Amino acid sequence: SIAPETKDSEFTWKEYQTRINNELAAILGNFINRALVLTQKYYTGKVPQIDELTDYDKNVITQIEAIPKKISKLIYNYKLRDAQAEAINLARLGNKYLADMEPWKLIKTNSIRVNTIMNIALQITANLSIVIKPFLPETSERISEFLNFKTETWDDAGKINLLSAGHLINKPNILFEKVEDRIVELELERLNNALKK
Repeated sequence: SIAPETKDSEFTWKEYQTRINNELAAILGNFINRALVLTQKYYTGKVPQIDELTDYDKNVITQIEAIPKKISKLIYNYKLRDAQAEAINLARLGNKYLADMEPWKLIKTNSIRVNTIMNIALQITANLSIVIKPFLPETSERISEFLNFKTETWDDAGKINLLSAGHLINKPNILFEKVEDRIVELELERLNNALKK
């Protein structure tokens, strides 16, 4: 995210903490955890059947299909920071979709609708396991393990049928721990001590 592309960049521990906490933990990790935990809670870990799509669903699906193409174009133009940001935008899309749809409330009155919402959320999760691989390969592997799903081809990115109905996912763990202030303070202290030598 801070790789030098057209000018020099500088690594700082505070920036590192901000990126981990505000992007990887709060956006990517939060969405994946929410999608998988709700699937375990409502469907004992089985992907629900997709049903009738609303206009909102169709709009989200269009965005899912578009993001991998944007990432590819940016990578081929050596804009790796922008490409990585687009990958995180897919997780942002997932978070917004779940927040807007509120399946945890809707489950009490319209479980059929929740099936579709959760299916789409899981398809976003499967897509995330593909689109973040160029940037975070180990995280990509962990998401694939959570989903009990793996693909080696970028051509699968953007598809909304990566996980079939009835597919059994695994129980998730926390994807990213937040970086506490004390960790940053310890690293800064170590750095200062090394500079004094």
